[in-house]
Amino acid sequence: KVGVLAVDPTSPFTGGALLGDRIRMQSHHADPSVFIRSMATRGQLGGLAPATADLTLLLDAAGFSTVLIETVGVGQDEVDIARLADVTVVVLAPGFGDDVQALKAGVMEIADVYVLNKADQPGIDKLERELQFLMGLAHRPDGWQPPLVRCVASEGDGISAALAAVRNFRDSGLGSQRAVQNWIIRLQAMYRERVSVRLPSAEVAQAAEQVATRKVDPYTIVHDWLQRY
Repeated sequence: KVGVLAVDPTSPFTGGALLGDRIRMQSHHADPSVFIRSMATRGQLGGLAPATADLTLLLDAAGFSTVLIETVGVGQDEVDIARLADVTVVVLAPGFGDDVQALKAGVMEIADVYVLNKADQPGIDKLERELQFLMGLAHRPDGWQPPLVRCVASEGDGISAALAAVRNFRDSGLGSQRAVQNWIIRLQAMYRERVSVRLPSAEVAQAAEQVATRKVDPYTIVHDWLQRY
């Protein structure tokens, strides 16, 4: 069974979201072995929705062998997926500014696999050269060299090679190490959220005023909260 979580941006003006990712997956939405869930970011930055991590855990517990998460696709700051997924695939295409994006920090540094889609279009060679240049400058602590896979998704060309590249990273053992590191971050985040929920809003406002007026230092206040909550 395959679960697909497709995240769309929420409008900062209307609060609405298109949630149109599943339109491109109409051939699979009725498949009994495929579950597709659209999610809105609700203003959260980083390319994911607030509940994406929890829903991923739920699908795993429900017996889905593979969970695919499609992020918003916002660009440089879309890095939260690297703290959630065991394998991160960055999909690029020529002619959409990806040749410039490839030289920027951020999202280009989280890839375990690069998939170059629309490989039948002009500019694909230039995009691949710039990615190779970028990887020549970068150094990953785990020693992994992200492969570059060309494909034409609309025709199914290169999909098998892309899946094989994902499996190679997973089978290398680096995916398991990533999972442990990701859970360290997530457990700490879950702990912080639970603690912050217990803080009375009136007390937080009063403490903020005391800090702002230099009556109490913030470290003392936080230490007191940790002792009481």
